Amino acid sequence: MLSQLELISEHRCFDGWQRYYQHPSQTIGLPMRFSVYLPPQAGADAAKNAESDANVMGSAKLPVLFFLAGLTCTEETFMTKAAAQQYAAEHGIILVTPDTSPRGAGFPGEDDGWDFGTGAGFYVDATQSPWSQHYRMESYVVSELYDIATTLLPGDAERVGIFGHSMGGHGALVLAQRYPGKFKSVSAFAPISAPTQCPWGEKAFSGYLGNDKSTWEAYDASLLMQKQSSAPYPEGILVDQGLADQFLAEQLYPEALEEACQKVGQPLTLRRHEGYDHSYYFILSFIADHMKFHAERL
Repeated sequence: MLSQLELISEHRCFDGWQRYYQHPSQTIGLPMRFSVYLPPQAGADAAKNAESDANVMGSAKLPVLFFLAGLTCTEETFMTKAAAQQYAAEHGIILVTPDTSPRGAGFPGEDDGWDFGTGAGFYVDATQSPWSQHYRMESYVVSELYDIATTLLPGDAERVGIFGHSMGGHGALVLAQRYPGKFKSVSAFAPISAPTQCPWGEKAFSGYLGNDKSTWEAYDASLLMQKQSSAPYPEGILVDQGLADQFLAEQLYPEALEEACQKVGQPLTLRRHEGYDHSYYFILSFIADHMKFHAERL
């Protein structure tokens, strides 16, 4: 029910509204937060306060673009740092960003490191105890939050795209391939393209999925692409990578994704940028291109 969405805050932004919500997640089993930018094309109803949010259901249906953030981020990071709202307003796109993990599960070790547990859900459904009880970020994004965006909020289920950064780039590339019927476009900034081969992925997958590495393959974008019988996104995939990225050599492996796409004939625009690092300054520099890329496909 829409009444389950608690409006935490809202801010007028480029003639639309930047909102932050909390809700009791049935998938996660804990309260979850997400952010949404409603562009001016959503109509006057989008400007209503939480008391009259039911009116949003009557607003015009618009394309939806999910952004999955990286390690240590929250639902606020992209919305406050990427300046994407101006382009969402220009193209008439709803932006939705989930948190990067459950919060407050209380599991031992949950807060011991920045690359596992809190802030590091890796957009998988954990199968290992105790993580499997709450760490179900894959299902949360593609089912629960997807449904919220396309039923309770004025998103068009026929026009949904996904993109992300780093861990979130991994999530976008993986979920787009695992659920091609739900997502019409996909792009990424500095994605973890082969997590089965890098320290971040090995740590996360062994903890969430167990030591049987064959089960990890379902969440490796490059391995998933290699198994495709044809190009899953014939209109192309866009990836930007900074060549001064401090994680490029050890963690990201864009060349693995490039090789996999070439193998199956998947059009990929992989742009390598001299001097750019892993930060949001990098995202800021190319966010307009990604918003236009998705707008053209949605």
